[in-house]
Amino acid sequence: MKRIAIFYCKKIKDHTCIACTYCFKGVKEKAGEFAQHGEEIEIAAMTDCGDCPGLLVPRANMVAGHVARVIGEVDAIHLGTCIKMAYEHGNCPMDLDEVKLKLEKKLEKPVIIGTHPY
Repeated sequence: MKRIAIFYCKKIKDHTCIACTYCFKGVKEKAGEFAQHGEEIEIAAMTDCGDCPGLLVPRANMVAGHVARVIGEVDAIHLGTCIKMAYEHGNCPMDLDEVKLKLEKKLEKPVIIGTHPY
């Protein structure tokens, strides 16, 4: 079983995807970026990015540490499709490629940009 953490955009959650239903559907169907896990997926944490101007790195570090103490270490971190959309089409100030590299170096876990294909 793969244990994952999902981060969503604090600004647009519930405006584009009510209650993260697309992420839950994607996990259940192993659709989109969830397909690469190839086995059962457990969502160990699901929380926002920390809001603008880009607090995702310290927030992810805190969340990963908490999850490791309570549940066990995560195998991967997903940056939600909503974060990807906010970056590509909105005013998200994060450089997702840079954030991905920082998180992978800091947490020593794969960071996947995107979640569901819907």
